[in-house]
Formats: sequence, C-alpha cells, structure tokens
Amino acid sequence: MSLLFVVGTVSCTLFLAVNGLYSASDDVIELTPTNFNKEVIQSDSLWLVEFYAPWCGHCQRLTPEWKKAATALKGVVKVGAVDADKHQSLGGQYGVRGFPTIKIFGANKNKAEDYQGGRTSDAIVDAALSALRSLVKERLSGRSGGYSSGKQSRGSGGGDKKDVIELTDDSFDKNVINSDDVWMVEFYAPWCGHCKNLEPEWAAAATEVKEQTKGKVKLAAVDATVNQALASRYGIRGFPTIKIFQKGEDPVDYDGGRTRSDIIARALDLFSDNAPPPELLEIINEDVLKSTCDTHQLCIISVLPHILDTGASGRNSYLDVMLKMAEKYKKKMWGWLWTEAGAQSDLESSLGIGGFGYPAMAAVNARKMKFALLKGSFSEQGINEFLRELSVGRGSTAPVGGGAFPKIHSVEPWDGKDGEPPVEDDIDLSDVNLDDLDKDEL
Repeated sequence: MSLLFVVGTVSCTLFLAVNGLYSASDDVIELTPTNFNKEVIQSDSLWLVEFYAPWCGHCQRLTPEWKKAATALKGVVKVGAVDADKHQSLGGQYGVRGFPTIKIFGANKNKAEDYQGGRTSDAIVDAALSALRSLVKERLSGRSGGYSSGKQSRGSGGGDKKDVIELTDDSFDKNVINSDDVWMVEFYAPWCGHCKNLEPEWAAAATEVKEQTKGKVKLAAVDATVNQALASRYGIRGFPTIKIFQKGEDPVDYDGGRTRSDIIARALDLFSDNAPPPELLEIINEDVLKSTCDTHQLCIISVLPHILDTGASGRNSYLDVMLKMAEKYKKKMWGWLWTEAGAQSDLESSLGIGGFGYPAMAAVNARKMKFALLKGSFSEQGINEFLRELSVGRGSTAPVGGGAFPKIHSVEPWDGKDGEPPVEDDIDLSDVNLDDLDKDEL
C-alpha cells in the first residue's frame, strides 16, 4: 500500500513537471498564442521571452535563474515564457529550433533579437538593462523603431502604412464580409521574409488605391499567426497569401505581381469592374463643365445636332453611343459631357468645332488646356478608335482657344422630348389687294 502511495506521488510530481515550469505565483508571465500579440507585440514595454520545453534539462536548470531575473526586473522589463512544446506554432513563428531559446522584443517587435548571454540571473538582468538603455536612446533620438499596434498599421520601416487596415478575428466580418467595398487582404506572418519584402509595396499601394478609388477598394492585413481562426477559415497555408473579397461572392486568390504597380493595377481593375459607368451630363451651366473637367484627367465633350434636326430618337441614339463608350472606358475614370449645337457657341469655337459638322467630339485635358478632336465617324467604332489612341498617348492635340474655357451660358436642360419649331407671327393678307401688285412681283 505504501509502495503504491509512493509511486503515485512520484507520478504526480512528474506530471506536474512535464506540464509547466512556471506558475501564476511567479513573476514570469506565461505566454500563449492567445495572449502573445496583446501582451508582447502590442506592448510598448521591452520583453525578454524564453521559449522552453518542460522536459528539457537545460530549461529546468534555467528556471530558477529566469524567475529570479523576472523578480528583479519587475516593473522595469517584462519577462515571459512560452511552452514551445505545447505551443509549437508560436515557437515556429519565431524560428525556435532548440531549447531554451531566449529572444528580446524591443522597439521593433517584428524583429526580435536572439539573446546570446549567460544563463545566470545576473547576466540576464545585465542584458535586459542594456537593451532597455538602447531602447530609451532610440526614443530620445526619434528612432523608436516604430512598431505600431494601431488598427491602421503594422511593422516598421518601408514607408507609411497608415492606409493599410489591420484586421483581426474579431473585426474581420464587420469590416469585410458586411461591406459593399472591395477588399484586398494580405495574410502574413511577422517572421516571413517574403511578407517583409511585400510590406512597403503593400503600404504604398494602399495609399494610392485609396485616393484613386475614393476608398471603394481597401487594402488590409491580417497577422495569421495571431488570428488563427481566420487563417484556418480561409485555408491559409503559406505567407503572404492575398485574397480578394467582394460582397456576395466567394473570396478569390490574388495571383498577380507583388510590386505596388501590380497591386494598384489589380485594384483599379476591381474598382472599374464594380463601379457604375460615369454620368453623362449636359452642360447647362459653368459649374457642370468645371466640376467635371477639373476633377478628371480628361473630359469627353460631345456637341450634338440641334433637337429640330434629329428629334428625340435621333438624339437618344447619339447619347446611347456615348454611354456605351463611357462604360467601355470607365476604368480610365474620365468625365463625359454633351451640349446642343449652338447652345455653347463660345465653347465650340475654343475647341475648333465652330458651328458645323455635328455631331462632334473633343477630348479635353483641363490641366494642360489642350484638346484632341474626333476625326472619324461619331459611331461606336469611330469613337472607340479615337479614345483608344488617346489612352495610349497618341493623337494630335491643340491648345484650347484663349488658353482657358470660355464663358458658359446657363441653359434649360433638355426635357427629353422632340423640339418644337419657333412660333412665327401670322401674316394677315386680308387688306392686301392682289390686283394692285405689279405682275412682275408675282
């Protein structure tokens, strides 16, 4: 009976030893995949973290020294420990290959340093204070390393990441799944070299895409090593993985290039695919012309025949051609305008249209005050050829007459109906004696 009791006691002791070297009463903070990001990565504190295995003899010998150092550094430097045998994903994230491995997480939490010092409490404390001194000097000189745990950025270096939206398990669905916008989401790991190479490109692209799409396409990032539920949900197997999310559709992989120009091009394609065609506006006052031409690289201005020459059906057929071309070239994000012949005669003259040859079309660059005229037919084929040449930088241009847009007259917008000829005064011939007219005049 006593032998069984002794055996049971020994077994219990071994069980406790194998399942952890630290307890809640120690000043060593136990770290896991659940709390590591919040405690360490999002912290402004300096951290010393030991990655250990409970069965490791070197780890067991280090334990009392690690506890002693943690107590001495309490309130000054954070000291933690990760059971890397139990939490292998966390150990793998930081390249842990043997036990114990000690890493120092300083100003840049994405670039943890290996601790190479002695395994005594004195050596550990000395190394911690030295690292702390370096951290304070960096902050004093303004070179804080800059890991920002804010929602808008990650990492450090490589440019401004303010427009990359950091997503988590908790915020993902609210921001992405329920959004009408298009999302390009990078799943990354902080230790991944390819992710670090992509980071400045992703950040630069995020800012450009935000500006060009008015925020309708968003670039985001998910730390897949911390937000493991999301990584599992979307089958993330390698880093970086980029997925495209659009409302009502299954996510698709982005398999394009990793430069900012590649990323921007894909984002603009997504934007144009989902954007409505540009508005086709009638020039009824100066504000319409200026607000359209000043906010677009080009504004395409058509001068259509007078309504009495075409009727409503004829005019609508011209407008339909313009709408089809606006849809075809919507990726260019040009402005589209039209006016009736004679309604803005000064504008016509400044664009070399000048009162004949309707319908006519001019593409105007308001910043340079230059324009190009459609030389071919006012048809889908003719306009397509004209715009295609412009889109690749070809075609002859001329300066806008006078170097600026002329005065624009305010006119009533077209009501969509056939025009009515002006009413002429009736001539009363009742008092005219035709017999008195000279026969030569008849």
